Amino acid sequence: MKRTININIPTWGLAVIAIPMLLIQTGCSKKFLDVVPQGQQPSEQFWQSQDDATKAVNAMYANLRGWTNVAFAPIAVESMGSDDAEKGGGYAGDANFMNDFDNFTLTSTEGQISDFWGGQYQNINYCNQILDHVDTMNFDANLKARYIAEAKFVRAYSYFRLVRAFGGVPLRLHLPAGATDYNLPRSSKDSVYAAIEQDLTDAANVLPQSYGAADIGRATKGAALALHAKVSMYQKKWTDVLNYTNQVMGLGYSLFSNYEQMFRIANENCSESIFEIQATYLASNNDASNCQYSQVQADVLVTPSVGWGFNRPTQDLVNEYEPGDPRKDATILFPGETTPEGDVVPAGTPADAFHYNSLYNQKSYVPFALAVVTNQGADQNIRVIRYAEVLLMNAEAANELGNATQALSSLEMVRARARSNSSDPTVLPPVTTTDQTALRTAIWHERRVELAMEFDRFFDVIRQGRAGTVFGPKGFTVGKNELMPIPQNEIDLSAGVLVQNPGY
Repeated sequence: MKRTININIPTWGLAVIAIPMLLIQTGCSKKFLDVVPQGQQPSEQFWQSQDDATKAVNAMYANLRGWTNVAFAPIAVESMGSDDAEKGGGYAGDANFMNDFDNFTLTSTEGQISDFWGGQYQNINYCNQILDHVDTMNFDANLKARYIAEAKFVRAYSYFRLVRAFGGVPLRLHLPAGATDYNLPRSSKDSVYAAIEQDLTDAANVLPQSYGAADIGRATKGAALALHAKVSMYQKKWTDVLNYTNQVMGLGYSLFSNYEQMFRIANENCSESIFEIQATYLASNNDASNCQYSQVQADVLVTPSVGWGFNRPTQDLVNEYEPGDPRKDATILFPGETTPEGDVVPAGTPADAFHYNSLYNQKSYVPFALAVVTNQGADQNIRVIRYAEVLLMNAEAANELGNATQALSSLEMVRARARSNSSDPTVLPPVTTTDQTALRTAIWHERRVELAMEFDRFFDVIRQGRAGTVFGPKGFTVGKNELMPIPQNEIDLSAGVLVQNPGY
């Protein structure tokens, strides 16, 4: 029976290509079973042309918007443990497993842990398919080099999500070549970070600063440098963080003038965007309209429904904003408000305590008229790296290195944009302290309100060494909950080669 690759390619950003995780040639004596399923292409006929390579790279990007990359699993792993978010949902017991992440009672058998792990390794498999095949193919050398660099960026992005969630993980940089290559032990956290950094260095040396309209959304030099800065920040390599962010700051990015409108569909891939996961809705192609990032977070009380209501902002987040900060209303949908697009956000009733005064993530908001389709809000891109975060990383690194002047300058650019969105010019006054500890606190505050509901707060607090204090009231245990448990099914499949994290 032939191994197959499923291909459905309308455009580069909408590619759907299913490349099996394990490309194993299986034997079968029944010749009538050797029938290629409709719409599928045998792998022996793939990796032959530039068009094949393009399809594979497009599929790699398309996979980034799949369920395990943008929906329940990342909400559980990357958002639920923070003080910015709580479960939400359609009713009190809806997807109750999310509460295990919120109150730190999760175990290694929880399904979202397995989904998150599997989703990242599926991304890595797509990348490794490209890296192990494209280099040997005969087509334009410059395009070949760019495709390899794009795959290295995506692989680095997925390994970064894995290493900050689990610590050391199996490091697979090539497709399995033999039986001993399948069951890999965990590499050290340092080894994983080193591999990520090498991929990003390689990618930044090749990727262009920008693309033409047909290729908007692909990884750029700025994306590789910005992600490298973030990876360095998690390792407290402050000189590297400053170096990479300074380089990005010289590439022509700028803060989008309107913070709230920056997250709307009309302003995707704007001047502030460094990397976004591309999504779209095609009425004729539900398989390509598969991004459920907005759907799972959208207001559940709207009639007809526009979403499922998960990942609700908390009152603790509301309280973090300074008086008059326009980012509060731009980040949180409040009951009873009317959005700039004219949608009235309904409120629950006191009799329905679970929905009474419900808050929703406005950064994932899609106008209700656009959301009433299959996979509501499937048009909404996911902002992965924004220029504002680069400025805040630059400020943090400069402060850690004793350069308060540069730290204050970068911090002020972010605050000034927010201030300009307010009708009151006295709100959000410039931070003036040069005391390193006080300035560090101010930068951390700014990260929280600027990047709220963008899936960073939980790991931000952990890397800052404050998780026991900030998350302790929720049940966080120091020495355990800094990491997620390795999925038990992966440990079982490895016959014990994979070792569990402490405390699980």
